[in-house]
Amino acid sequence: MQSSQLRLIVVLGGLSAFGPLSLDLYLPGLPALARDLGAPASAAQLTLTACLAGLALGQLVAGPLSDRYGRRRPLLAGVALYALTSLLCAAAPSIAVLVGLRLAQGLAGAAGIVIARAVVRDRLEGDAAARLFSSLMLVGGLAPILAPILGAQLLTVLDWRGIFVVLAGAGLALLVAALALPESLPPERRRSGGLATVARTIRSLAADPGFTSYALCGGFVLGAMFAYIAGSPFVLQDIYGLSPQAFSLAFAVNGLGIMAAASVNRRLVGRLRPATLLRAGVTQSALGGVLLLTAVLTGAGGRWGVLAALFLVVSCVGLVGPNTIALALARHGEVAGTASALLGVIQFLIGAVAAPLVGIAGDDTAVPMAVTIVVLAVGAVAAERWGRVHTVRG
Repeated sequence: MQSSQLRLIVVLGGLSAFGPLSLDLYLPGLPALARDLGAPASAAQLTLTACLAGLALGQLVAGPLSDRYGRRRPLLAGVALYALTSLLCAAAPSIAVLVGLRLAQGLAGAAGIVIARAVVRDRLEGDAAARLFSSLMLVGGLAPILAPILGAQLLTVLDWRGIFVVLAGAGLALLVAALALPESLPPERRRSGGLATVARTIRSLAADPGFTSYALCGGFVLGAMFAYIAGSPFVLQDIYGLSPQAFSLAFAVNGLGIMAAASVNRRLVGRLRPATLLRAGVTQSALGGVLLLTAVLTGAGGRWGVLAALFLVVSCVGLVGPNTIALALARHGEVAGTASALLGVIQFLIGAVAAPLVGIAGDDTAVPMAVTIVVLAVGAVAAERWGRVHTVRG
């Protein structure tokens, strides 16, 4: 692999990691955050929901802007704003203010996610794009591994506010790295037009079953992961007795599962069709969801049964993510920024809806998290089937 390509993968992978970095680093401190601000668990989980909503809606702004003005300027502006809003989160005086700032933080960080995908589509398509998306997930997969471990260790010397200062520093580091990215969308390929043009493009994308089915498939699998992210600090620590350090280790193992699956996907793309690998991923997701619900309802396997099921649910993202993105964007290279934005909106909004559902019955039961994950996993299987039927007919 050439050094220039390796640098590109590292930078784009880091930008793609804005989501897990923003969500995972402070997870071990979420119960302490709730206590410090005098908020119930469900309100603390709204800080996750707000960030997810911002990550979704921000892509709808950054994607079309990058189609019109190029990738660099919207990207640099978004990363700089992310660093600033992270600092403001550290000073939040109440849970309500923190929820609002987390929304703003997500809106800013969305630029890195959506534009990283668009840059890949600017350069590659088909199996080559799926392979590069897998490489990005290998880099981005370090975030869910390292972030909760780092967060747990930081909490031994900092409080949850210090975690947001660290996030601001990460934003500044990514800003410096993004300065080295060359522009991938030359002026002659940029799209002019205002909101009406963007709206027409979005309607056209939404009317394409090949795009919508794969966007929903990836969204349901990511939604299951976000349900796990929102619920696992309370379920694993408060119900199953894991310490913050043990929780961060379990979280890291699941992150390693994502990286392992992405590595397998990268090696198999070209030998197997992306649609075939996607089918294996959604099947694994459904199996993990069923096993999780069984373990929670019956107590089978205790904490180890729950941890094993969660590993299946989370690690399949390494198979599902790269292939749903490549398949959804395959026929929309001319509007890669907007298509990537709509893809992200669908996926992150599903996560934003799923996250608060895990605490709907309080923080002393794991049943809502398990039920939410099962429903989303079944939805992913149905969406994958819809996409497969459409592809065959097309």
